[in-house]
Amino acid sequence: MVVLNKIYTRTGDKGDTALGNGDRVAKYSDRVTAYGTTDELNSFVGVARLVAEGEMDAALSRIQNDLFDLGADLCRPDMDNDAEAEYPPLRVTPEQVDRLEGEIDTMNGSLDPLRSFILPGGTALAAHLHVCRTVARRAERLSVELSAHEAVNPSVVKYLNRLSDWFFVAARASNNGGKDDVLWVPGANR
Repeated sequence: MVVLNKIYTRTGDKGDTALGNGDRVAKYSDRVTAYGTTDELNSFVGVARLVAEGEMDAALSRIQNDLFDLGADLCRPDMDNDAEAEYPPLRVTPEQVDRLEGEIDTMNGSLDPLRSFILPGGTALAAHLHVCRTVARRAERLSVELSAHEAVNPSVVKYLNRLSDWFFVAARASNNGGKDDVLWVPGANR
């Protein structure tokens, strides 16, 4: 259980921060940038929830919790030492990826196939979900970049990859089942 009695600690005043294993790194390190972008994504999901209802809101709530799990996973770099940790580190699981895939398949099953690229927009919820999609893609790119030189749980990258797809399909579903998608018209303004 986390207890936060004091919000500021002054420990980061010189530009570094503590990771989940206690190591201190620069606030601009690739790892901090990756989990910071995940936190940014989580905030955008919170904005999307302002206009979401019912099952969509419940799904976004689950995703917000998963994103906190994912941030906790990314902030704990020493995966080889998980067994020796004082408490079991939180890691994203393949089952979380599988859940997203199942939800994508369910939502996509009721949508007409795309015959054009679509522009971000339509309903307010769809527009917010498209923002979430693009931030999820950035978080994925940053996590892949991090994995090129540091250990990263492979399920983190898979989750972010599926999550951006989830947001895309959810945006279409939120556009009246895709009927209100804004279609790209190549060269329309030439």
